[in-house]
Amino acid sequence: MIGRIIGALVGREMDRRDGSGGAKGAALGWIAGSAMRRMGPLGLALGGAYVAKKALDRRRGRTRG
Repeated sequence: MIGRIIGALVGREMDRRDGSGGAKGAALGWIAGSAMRRMGPLGLALGGAYVAKKALDRRRGRTRG
């Protein structure tokens, strides 16, 4: 369950970077989520760290801008 949520968040972040929306982000999130689940706890930690870093960077950009 947590792996699917993190996979969705990773897909959303990758899609935001690309700029287009829709199925590409969903597909990337599904691929990233399944790859993270296969890696086990390490994959979940890496995916969660990626999402947390992107959120922190976005938050810092808002406060400085």
